[in-house]
Amino acid sequence: MLEDAWKNFRYHLDSEEQTIDFARCFSLLLKPSDVVALHGDLGAGKSVLARAMMRSLGVREQVMPSPTFSIIQEYEARGCRVAHMDWYRLHGAEELEIIGVRDYFRPPWICLIEWAERAPSLLPETTLHLHMMTAGDQPTCRVVEGRVPVSRGWKGWNG
Repeated sequence: MLEDAWKNFRYHLDSEEQTIDFARCFSLLLKPSDVVALHGDLGAGKSVLARAMMRSLGVREQVMPSPTFSIIQEYEARGCRVAHMDWYRLHGAEELEIIGVRDYFRPPWICLIEWAERAPSLLPETTLHLHMMTAGDQPTCRVVEGRVPVSRGWKGWNG
C-alpha cells in the first residue's frame, strides 16, 4: 500500500473505560484477514485493548486468558474467528513458521498480536499497528497511536 493511503491517529485514554470504548470503536473497522499488531511495554494495556476488541467482535467466552504460554488462543466471534496471539516468549520468525501462524492471516480469521515486534518479517504489509504507552505517572492513563487505511472510512474515536 502507498504511504499516503494511511491515516495516522493519536489518542489519550484517561481510564480503562476509555480504552475499552476506543477498542470498541476500532474493532468496527476490522474484517476477516485483518492482522492487528499491538505494541507497547509490559503494563501498557495491550491485553486490555485486545480483550475489549474481542468482546466487541462478538467473542462470548467469560474467561479470555493471556496467550503468553499457549502463544495462540482461538475464539469464535460474529462472522469471523479471532486469534489472540502473544509472541513475547518467542525468539524469531522460525518458531512461528513451525506452528503455521500465517494460516491465521486470512479469512475467517482476525488476528490480534501482542509483541508482534518479535517477528516483524512475518507480518503482512497490510497489518494495522497500534502502539500503547502509559501516560506519565498516571497508572490508568494510556496513549494509543496507529494508522488505518483511508479506504476503511474510519472516522476516528470521539472519546
